[in-house]
Amino acid sequence: MSKVRIPTLAGIRDAATLLAAPFASTPLMRSVHLSKALDADVWLKVESTNTIASFKSRGATVAITRAISGRGVTEIVTSSTGNHGQGVALASQQRGIPCHVFMPADPNPVKLAMIESLGASVHKVGHDLDFAKAQALIFAADRGAYFVDDGEDPDVMEGAGTVGLEIAEAFASIDRVLIPMGSGNLAGGCATALKAIHPLARITAVQSSQSPAMAESFARKTAVELPAHSLADGLECRVPAELALERVLALVDDVLLVDDEVLLRACHTLLELQHLVAEPAGAASLAGAASIRAELAGQTVVLVISGGNLTPAHMAAAIAGERLI
Repeated sequence: MSKVRIPTLAGIRDAATLLAAPFASTPLMRSVHLSKALDADVWLKVESTNTIASFKSRGATVAITRAISGRGVTEIVTSSTGNHGQGVALASQQRGIPCHVFMPADPNPVKLAMIESLGASVHKVGHDLDFAKAQALIFAADRGAYFVDDGEDPDVMEGAGTVGLEIAEAFASIDRVLIPMGSGNLAGGCATALKAIHPLARITAVQSSQSPAMAESFARKTAVELPAHSLADGLECRVPAELALERVLALVDDVLLVDDEVLLRACHTLLELQHLVAEPAGAASLAGAASIRAELAGQTVVLVISGGNLTPAHMAAAIAGERLI
């Protein structure tokens, strides 16, 4: 059982009051083409229409705003493969607070450049996110800085959960919501809001089969550490976070695994059918939906498109491949 407080619908509603456009009220649009292809009423919740092209600004903004108000924070530290780091860097920059982001030694070049352009000091260490996080925690403790934890911080999760709140409040009823999952912060936060308002809605998280730790942990109902080598850096997780896993186990109905090649085909599909740029992690919800299309027939389905930080190399690979559906 986690020692930190559990995110709640009330906490998510409060988090929503701390957000403004373009980080809140992101587009929720019906896809005519995907509805036909999946024989369902398919809607896209597009989280790539803000400064950092990712939902991660929500959790970072909420956590840092609350930390400044309640703790008098003067320096910020975090670890990230990219999108969370951008969110933390932007929220820190907007508040004039120094920010340090620890990333794996070979980070996504697009996301690295964005973090640096937002004024954060980047520390590239180790082979994956979990190693970078361990080093970041030591660094933060030594300096007495506030560590923004993507996976163990209920404020970050409640910020991410505002995505689910916006979806829940837009529909009288929903059958299924599919959500990309790396550490599980977005899935846990969204499920908190969605299950409180639409208890019969089925929540499905989607992870890369090249980074299956959270999926295997979900199946075994306990934390399982596994290698993470996905091209979708936003879906990577080697060591499950306690709070995120706890919430996923409590609220998520099922977890799907999809191959990286399928993620690229989902990127291609969104680009061709919706003229929408999504990174491989951001397109995971569509990849998952395509794998269970027979189950979705006739349902109202929402796909969370979590980010659009597509590298030129991944875009070229996606375009060169086939459409998914």
